[in-house]
Amino acid sequence: MAAEFWSGGLYRSALAATVAVSALAIAPAAHAEKYAAIVVDAATGEVLHARNEDDPRYPASLTKVMTLYLLFEAIDSGEVTLTDRMTVSRAAASQPPSNLRLRAGDRMRVEDAIYALVTKSANDVAVVVAEYLAGSERAFAERMTARARELGLESTTFRNASGLPDAAQVSTARDLAMLADAVMNHFPHYYHYFQNQQFSWGGTTYRNHNELIRTVDGVDGIKTGYTRASGFNLMTSAVRDDRRVIAIMLGGATARSRNTHVTELVETAFLALGQTPGTIDPGNRPVVFAAVRTPSNPNGAAEPMLNGRRLSDILAEQTAKAAAEAGPEFARELPEYMPEYMEGDGTDQAAPTEIAAFGPVDYDVASEFLAAPSDYIAAPVAAQPEAPEPSGFLFDGSAVADYNAAQIARATAGARVADYTRRQTRRR
Repeated sequence: MAAEFWSGGLYRSALAATVAVSALAIAPAAHAEKYAAIVVDAATGEVLHARNEDDPRYPASLTKVMTLYLLFEAIDSGEVTLTDRMTVSRAAASQPPSNLRLRAGDRMRVEDAIYALVTKSANDVAVVVAEYLAGSERAFAERMTARARELGLESTTFRNASGLPDAAQVSTARDLAMLADAVMNHFPHYYHYFQNQQFSWGGTTYRNHNELIRTVDGVDGIKTGYTRASGFNLMTSAVRDDRRVIAIMLGGATARSRNTHVTELVETAFLALGQTPGTIDPGNRPVVFAAVRTPSNPNGAAEPMLNGRRLSDILAEQTAKAAAEAGPEFARELPEYMPEYMEGDGTDQAAPTEIAAFGPVDYDVASEFLAAPSDYIAAPVAAQPEAPEPSGFLFDGSAVADYNAAQIARATAGARVADYTRRQTRRR
């Protein structure tokens, strides 16, 4: 079994590789809080490169690979068919982005759910699958953890089916590489779903978040993930000339830097595997990776980005501008803390009407905060009225009090986001 091989051979080769890499003293940033990586030759289990591979990390939406693993098992056992229709519960419909905005009572085919999990990374669909297979998400998470142990994932614990924030839901780069290998070995007839590049639902077409499928030769899967606590994660696999590598990176500061780093890992892996075994000692392969640099600032806060800028910077800039325009009375009304931000899939896209003035964005916010035009997206480009006149009215005729109230509402939008994050963090 693949799991037996990985739990034995991989661990032995990992030890040798880790010792060799440590001897190189590649970079002091290897002990960063979020960053971890591992690159493995899938055919032999040899670890070609590893950094922090056994340190606990938040898997984020890489969790959905295990959700799909159990769904594939259920299909193969005859418990479920691809054409079965699953009913959306209120709990599933309430899941934050990334989601399909399903409504309670909606019905979804199993195969559509697979596409939604792989392509859109939909959290509401993950709960639909969990409830369909186990009755509740909690029971399903227990089943996920038990199956992980059977596969040899000794450092992995699941508390939900989506990967949304939970302090107890952890894994390691090594365990996630083993999970990727298990999916490919046990369900090769379903692996093609991870190659799918787009999915349509409700009149909207979603693109696969894994950009490497389109940009790196040989990459054919499998999953991205993001929460603020985890950073930008990527589980990927590539094959060239019948040699397959599995690469895991956790804790990227941005989606772009993550993709760049994993691309470098994959390319370097194939370079290492191309060395002539008869003349090059495989034990020296880590030397090839010495040129692969740890991402800059791997321990940086992986907070949401909008058009290349941190949302906290945008909000702080907006608040300062509003305070300067409204005067000291407004400043006294501001919250005494900097807001936190929602967590979900970092590559989720906002509605086109919200981002027309900014162009493509790296992060979206929860739909509950977009019921009205988004404060911290629309406000920076909205026309601001002139400073209030002594008479108590602005030049456009609106009362100063109304203007101040509107600005306070904008600035305190972050408080709603902070409350949302705390609620999600407490979920079990």
